[in-house]
Amino acid sequence: MSHGPNLTKFDEGRLMQVLVAPIVSEKATMVAEKSNAVTFKVLQDATKYEIKAAVELMFKVEVKGVSVVNTKGKTKRFGKSVGRRDNVRKAYVTLKPGQELNLGGEAA
Repeated sequence: MSHGPNLTKFDEGRLMQVLVAPIVSEKATMVAEKSNAVTFKVLQDATKYEIKAAVELMFKVEVKGVSVVNTKGKTKRFGKSVGRRDNVRKAYVTLKPGQELNLGGEAA
């Protein structure tokens, strides 16, 4: 398996859609503090290379690596009706040392 189509140019419109939302949870915050990583909810069919390119394009930071987790949706019941939560694909994006990404948007 070859390591990375770094020279490949991705469609910018597609990259803008790859990152669905940042994940702000206790676990995501702990990971961010410990290993300088940011967590995003991404499209089901997004590749690691697309995620890396999207983060670098949107936030103007250098990405060290991307880890991806697929979480299956749980089946939930409310009374007699049975529903199902969506499957979620999470990306843990590790930034290079010295890089910082502020999702909160609060001013200093």
